[in-house]
Amino acid sequence: MPIGKETGLIQKTIYLIRHGETDYNRRGVVQGSGVDSDLNEMGRAQAQVFFQAYQHVPFSKIYISGLKRTFQTAEPFIELGLPYEKLTGLNEISWGVMEGKAPGNLDNEYYRNLIEAWESGKTNQTTEGGESPEQVAARQKVAIDTILSHPDESTVLVAMHGRAMRILLCWLTNQPLSTMDQFEHSNLCLYKIQYDYENATFTIELANDTAHLLSLALA
Repeated sequence: MPIGKETGLIQKTIYLIRHGETDYNRRGVVQGSGVDSDLNEMGRAQAQVFFQAYQHVPFSKIYISGLKRTFQTAEPFIELGLPYEKLTGLNEISWGVMEGKAPGNLDNEYYRNLIEAWESGKTNQTTEGGESPEQVAARQKVAIDTILSHPDESTVLVAMHGRAMRILLCWLTNQPLSTMDQFEHSNLCLYKIQYDYENATFTIELANDTAHLLSLALA
């Protein structure tokens, strides 16, 4: 456990990743929490190169959402025998009627209007049949409390989803949910975060890092 000898501070290092690519991602189709898709060939390759780049990190535990694309992303680490836990609070936002739809003009307009409403501060507005950012944040706080309740797990890997990550990063850094789109993300990107238990603060050390994917781009 990283305890400073002089200050007595206890910190937790969180490696936060988005899942690897799925065919829905490639086709631009909205997934959400209601679509339990598999990683495609590229997504599995992304998971493997991330593992190769970070297998040396002494992860105490792995946390994944309830959707199999996060399990498959973390699977190379899980196969090492590392303990893992599913937390449905880490699930992607429910996009309701938008989920699983091929992109079209009307759907794009619906999506654009929704994002604009959130950006204007209406983060309690839900998708039709789905969730609002505020509802997602509420369930995420339960999941993060679970993760933080184990200070002995000094370094953890957390695999989740794009829109959910944006919402999470907003409230972790005490920013309004309306600013969530400032947090860029791509498939199998990494955010490295430090949590200070004494001050109850999160600090982002790496944002949307994809250096580990360079070998795939060169292949």
